[in-house]
Amino acid sequence: MQIRHKLRLATTIGLAAGALTLGLVAPSVSGAATPTGTITYAEGAGAQPNYIFPYMSCTYFSVSNINQFQELMYRPLYWFGLGSSAAYVSSLSLAADPVFNASRTQITLNLKGWKFADGQTVNAQSVMFFLNLYHAEKTQYCGYNAGYGIPDQVHAASGSGNTVTLTMTGPVNEHWFLYNYLSEITPLVEKWDVSAANTPSTCSSGVYGAKATDTACTAVWNYLAGTNGLASKLSSYATPFWQAGTDGPWQLSSFDALGNVTFVPNPTYGGPQKAQVAKVQLLPFATSQAEQIALRAGKVDLGYVDTTSLTSPGTPTKPGVNWSPIASKFNMEVGAPWSMDYAAYNFNAKSPEAKFLDQLYIRQVLQMTVDQPLMIKQIDKGYAYDQINPLPPTASVAVTGPGVSKVNPYPYNPKKASAILKAHGWTSSGSFLACAKPGTAANECGKGIKKGDTLTVTILYGSGIPALQTQVSTEVSEWQSIGIDAQESGAPFNSVVADCVSNASSWSICLWGAGWIFAPDYYPSGEWGFVPGASFNIGAYQDPTMTKLVKATTFGTATLAAYSNYLAQQLPVLFQPNATSPGEVIKTLKSKIGFTPNPLQNLMPEYYSF
Repeated sequence: MQIRHKLRLATTIGLAAGALTLGLVAPSVSGAATPTGTITYAEGAGAQPNYIFPYMSCTYFSVSNINQFQELMYRPLYWFGLGSSAAYVSSLSLAADPVFNASRTQITLNLKGWKFADGQTVNAQSVMFFLNLYHAEKTQYCGYNAGYGIPDQVHAASGSGNTVTLTMTGPVNEHWFLYNYLSEITPLVEKWDVSAANTPSTCSSGVYGAKATDTACTAVWNYLAGTNGLASKLSSYATPFWQAGTDGPWQLSSFDALGNVTFVPNPTYGGPQKAQVAKVQLLPFATSQAEQIALRAGKVDLGYVDTTSLTSPGTPTKPGVNWSPIASKFNMEVGAPWSMDYAAYNFNAKSPEAKFLDQLYIRQVLQMTVDQPLMIKQIDKGYAYDQINPLPPTASVAVTGPGVSKVNPYPYNPKKASAILKAHGWTSSGSFLACAKPGTAANECGKGIKKGDTLTVTILYGSGIPALQTQVSTEVSEWQSIGIDAQESGAPFNSVVADCVSNASSWSICLWGAGWIFAPDYYPSGEWGFVPGASFNIGAYQDPTMTKLVKATTFGTATLAAYSNYLAQQLPVLFQPNATSPGEVIKTLKSKIGFTPNPLQNLMPEYYSF
């Protein structure tokens, strides 16, 4: 799923591409007088949007919910990503560039005065609503990382008119704070400040950090997003209540539980690019095969093909020969993603296989039997990068700093992997390996592993995608070939995400289908997933050295090199090929920003027309 660096699960399906640049992007100002036509867009297989409130837990923090659903309606305070770029876009942001004082302890945010659909100005109170809610219910938001950024580093916050002032507990890195925390703020409409139907609250107007404000905001959160809250009722999404908060270029006109979604232009949108078509329809599919049938029948304008259907190779940034049944009507588009691809390990003691995954040598063995180059060639048809560290494969030295190792510390080598297991006291017992030397010495099985224990791993993955299914089956077969009792279990994308986020005892290795997209935390530091208290540290990983290195890149001025190289050695996750997922665009569609898939997977149909 491609989840964001704080956090969006990135779906391997859908359009993704590009490379992060740190400059500004300025789109042309334009708008169609009379929008006409309907654009149809294929949702990822099993990844239909299922959450509308733009303040959510990691269960819902996915590209399909945020970049390709919510943000068409509800714009974040600061916008990143346009066309093939992942850069900060000042002209599409709801506020002017943030102003830091000389000591970097105070930040001033000046709103531009755009409007919500109900007529309210997107103002300081709209921002304070989000900040107050965040302070009161910080663990309910997937962007929260204990001790980092908002709200834990915000000593005080206040707003008046169109100006918000944040006073920090100490100096902050301006670039990091804009890219990873201010970027996450979504101004909220006052109409949502209710603790029950038609019962106004004071979450948006209360004093930041005050007990009374926290109490009010908790009541609002319970009503909107708590168990059986309004946001869980999919039938409510197209109602005036949720549409009152629209400040983006699109409004929701219909939505159903299957994932059929229709957007229409928002006439109050204050941004530079107005909608040019009358409707945008998002179409759900259970499998990528079903989507390709619809694509072939001409029922989809923007879609995708599974790489197993392609007969000619390409590269992550240059398409090869298109799928022949649609080549006359569609153009294939590819581009580099701003993400890392991995499967999560579960180190939680509740997981029955945690005692195996706790052992670094076993994680090394698992990684050394993932043949990324071969899978990229045969399964992905060249449309993928070899993932060897926690950074986007296309990250430049300007972003990461010098010294990031480009050498894979654990290249494919099943013979070496098998020898490592033997050296740690594993011997054949029937079809699989069993521990013959329990203990914690260098030639023993490791802490918690008993004599006679069978070396077992189970991988839960997102089903409905042939390329991913083949990838998982290949890995499982490799593990079994060296004596590991490896099993696989598939489920729909949304189910896999929910299970891996909220049920620590039900999984051992979790592969939803793509890893982590660095958005809305655009700087690829590691506080989102590799330190205790991190919002998406779903496997409960902890390592004091890792925490120290992450803090050096966020609170300090260290580059990403030491953090990246250490993580590549320690393998808190199982690295997977970073696929670029070829997208298909009907040839009659026009675009002012081109069709190279956006690296953040933003869906921005206001730039499209027929």
